[in-house]
Amino acid sequence: MIVPMKKVSLIVLKKNKEDALNKLRKLGLLHIEITEGEGTKLLELKEQTALLENGIYTLSAKADKNTESKDITLTDAIALSQRIEVLTEQQKSLYNAISSYTAELERLKAWGEINLHELDILAAKGIDITLYNMPLKEYKAFKEIATTIVLSSTKPSVKLVALNTGETDLSVYNAFKVELPKKSTGEMVREIDDFKQKILDIENQIAADTCYIEGMKKALEELKRETEFQTYSSGMSGEDLSENGEKQVSIAYFDGYIPTEDLDKLKDSAKENAWGLIISDPTEEDNAPTKLKNNKFVSLIYPLTDFLGTVPGYFEYDISGWFIGFILIFFGIIFGDGGYGLLICAVAAALILKAKLSKRVVPPAFILILLFGGATVLWGTLTCTWFGLPAESLPNFIKSLSIPVISNVYSDKLWYPFWTGGKAALTTAQNVQILCFALALVQLTVAHIKGFLRNRKTLKCLGDLGSILQLVGMFYVVMALVVNGQVFSLSLVVAGIPVGTIAIAFVLIGFAMSFVFANYEGSIIKSVLDSLKNIVSVLLGVVNIFSDIVSYIRLWAVGLAGAAISATVNELAGPMLGNFMFMIFAIILLVFGHGLNMILNVLSVIVHGVRLNTLEFSSHLDMSWGGHKYEPFKE
Repeated sequence: MIVPMKKVSLIVLKKNKEDALNKLRKLGLLHIEITEGEGTKLLELKEQTALLENGIYTLSAKADKNTESKDITLTDAIALSQRIEVLTEQQKSLYNAISSYTAELERLKAWGEINLHELDILAAKGIDITLYNMPLKEYKAFKEIATTIVLSSTKPSVKLVALNTGETDLSVYNAFKVELPKKSTGEMVREIDDFKQKILDIENQIAADTCYIEGMKKALEELKRETEFQTYSSGMSGEDLSENGEKQVSIAYFDGYIPTEDLDKLKDSAKENAWGLIISDPTEEDNAPTKLKNNKFVSLIYPLTDFLGTVPGYFEYDISGWFIGFILIFFGIIFGDGGYGLLICAVAAALILKAKLSKRVVPPAFILILLFGGATVLWGTLTCTWFGLPAESLPNFIKSLSIPVISNVYSDKLWYPFWTGGKAALTTAQNVQILCFALALVQLTVAHIKGFLRNRKTLKCLGDLGSILQLVGMFYVVMALVVNGQVFSLSLVVAGIPVGTIAIAFVLIGFAMSFVFANYEGSIIKSVLDSLKNIVSVLLGVVNIFSDIVSYIRLWAVGLAGAAISATVNELAGPMLGNFMFMIFAIILLVFGHGLNMILNVLSVIVHGVRLNTLEFSSHLDMSWGGHKYEPFKE
């Protein structure tokens, strides 16, 4: 559930604002709505924070797990970060110099070693040397006007040294003058070696300070708390109250939010400290934070939603319970392989056991991974899918645990629904597709049931009821158009009941109800006019319901792709397992192939499984996930 909040405006004497903030920090309950502060001190704190973060990042890249950790004060941590920044800049400068010298040496590589000191001696004796690169066919005419020494000659060009050419224009011979370097090539080589040694020395200096990483992280947290405090202090609004033109008192104030259950604690603190307090209920115009409160099982979804950065708005729904329920099902179907599920369970169990042996609290993420593995094992058991192995090669007791209509054991069997009279049949793949569409119907219907319950006191709830009718009717239409048009005919009549006709009627009646009541705000006429204004969107809404249901077929498709990959890996490795010489290669192929498939499945869960919850399901709830977390100001 989303914890109810109260909006509070807190008023204090300006001279007491820092004292008030210190006491509010100790209270640790108020979410303060101040995002920007001002002043030189705050700017300095932000610069120091960035400096420390860069220092920690640089040291972490050089860290060794066996390095003994040492404490460090905030002042020393900042000084160390400044020194690391200087060393890092020196490194960059050295790398740039090496890059520049290397490019220059590459440019002059064909000319051999160039010693500028010796060239200066020759110049002092009246011998000026210039390097040229020119076409071979032009060289004969060129050498008649200049004394030259050919260094190398190929069919297209000549590299040569020309003596005392002075101001002579040699462009008519297509002679390209090669600029001499600013330093001798030998000197550049020696300096590159020297620079490399300096870089190594700097790396050693930085590596010697990695023992302070944990201490610097603690200092960073201290600095962030101080930055937060200064942001709130400098960001408070202020006002001078006066009477008859004479200044009476200066006050400071700000807005914040607090859980309703904790409001009495804030009231007591306000009375004790003589703070002014204005309390009201948040409105949709307010930027109220969201605090979620659920049981231990539902709370297991938080590591995933935190990773995704999804937070429902304060006036939206908390779908954590539905999210974890459906994502477990989606995960199991997408991974689809009981063998993969066992591996996931083994990894999760090892992580949990390690945490318990270390006497640490088991992170919820580990338990969530275990549940994901369990869901995959369950689906693999029901469909008889284990490491991509053919069903016929598995033991009979494993095959007996599967459900025939969706099991790989019966993948070649046709299933004849009773109403077809044996004239039309469904395949095992089509049965899985029906299951996916049934999940769509259930999940999307849940969304509109929640909307119906929220709007039950107004006629707007009839709009949600209309959406439910459209979903039910469109579900059958999807069966007819996507799964099997013979089994689910639009003209189907079962026991005198025109099933197909009723489905079409549900879609039309549901559309009419949504058209009339979806925008209801006290006036049916106004609601209809609003629908007419957005007639294109309203009409597309019917198409969207169809596409949203069809979208759930991705569960079957992605699961099928993963099964195909695992089967292909087995087929490639199988022949090699019978040969002792190639057995190692077969094992490597199996580990790599199935490992890669599992990684792809994880990505598929994020892309497809999460999408069905945060897009299709949420869109039917009118959720935008535009909220932000409740983060109280605390020590």
